[in-house]
Amino acid sequence: MFFNIKAFKTAFSALSAVVAFASAPAFANSAAVDVAAPLRNVEAAKAGVPADRGDEEFRRLFSSWQQLDNGILPAAKPVASRPTSVSIPTLIPVAISRLSSNFGMREHPVLGGRRAHKGVDLSAPTGTPIRATADGVVERADWFGGYGLYVQLGHGAAMETRYGHMSRIAVAEGQQVRKGDIIGYVGSTGRSTGPHLHYEVRVAGEAVNPMPYMHGKGEALYASEEHDHMGGPEE
Repeated sequence: MFFNIKAFKTAFSALSAVVAFASAPAFANSAAVDVAAPLRNVEAAKAGVPADRGDEEFRRLFSSWQQLDNGILPAAKPVASRPTSVSIPTLIPVAISRLSSNFGMREHPVLGGRRAHKGVDLSAPTGTPIRATADGVVERADWFGGYGLYVQLGHGAAMETRYGHMSRIAVAEGQQVRKGDIIGYVGSTGRSTGPHLHYEVRVAGEAVNPMPYMHGKGEALYASEEHDHMGGPEE
């Protein structure tokens, strides 16, 4: 045990001496000369460590210290920057549809009683393509409570759109989408009584009336409203 401790102390002293020597200012003509090599070899010999192994260990440790000194972790991954611009929704997300339930207070078709409807219901046949109403990033794409199969898009500046009751999702979380891209298909999943799209526009988390964002088509949709109250995600 005494011999091992002594060898450890000798090796530690050798490494400390090498680090101190290597960190000292270099001479003008030392760029191509490893001035610390002789010292490393002598100290390594005292510790019973082969010189080539000592050099290899020294280079490995020095590389690690240099990375840490520069604030670089070997396994660190670059952090993706968030978009700073905003894309305003301007489309009707389903091309052929009618308004089956408007934004605001209504009689809930599943839960009963008057409840706030935080989006609009657009009735359309199962399988009708659903399109992104603005450029954005897919923030969520999976089953989400009463929404059923659900996609949420972020458009920058705390603006988002929500699409519920899909029969099938066509995008994945983290995916970039362009205005008009197909993100899913109309269905009746979740809390729903028939095939339709539940569509929301939210600003800073608060639901707002989506109709003004539908590229001037709001009046036509209002005229088509038949108050079917197809369902909704409200608790």
